[in-house]
Amino acid sequence: MSTTALSGLLEYLYSTLSPSNMRWVGEHLIERASQKEGLPLKHYSKEEMNAMLDQAEANFEAGLGIPDEEAWDELDKEHNIPEAV
Repeated sequence: MSTTALSGLLEYLYSTLSPSNMRWVGEHLIERASQKEGLPLKHYSKEEMNAMLDQAEANFEAGLGIPDEEAWDELDKEHNIPEAV
C-alpha cells in the first residue's frame, strides 16, 4: 500500500475512532504483525502485571504524567488532526 493511501487511512481512523478504539486497533495490528513476522509476544505473569499497575498508580498519585485525554489532544494538535465531532 502506498504511503499516500496509508496516510489517508490513518487520517480517516483519527477522525472516526475514540482513543480507546485507537488503542484497541493498534494493539491488534501490532499483535498480528508480530505473528506474521514470527516474533514471539512478551508474556507477563500476573505478578508482573500487578507490579506494573502498582507503579502506574504510584506515578499517578505522585502527579507524574498527564491525563489520557490531554495526551491525545496534544498528539492531535501536533499532527494537525481536527477535533472529532
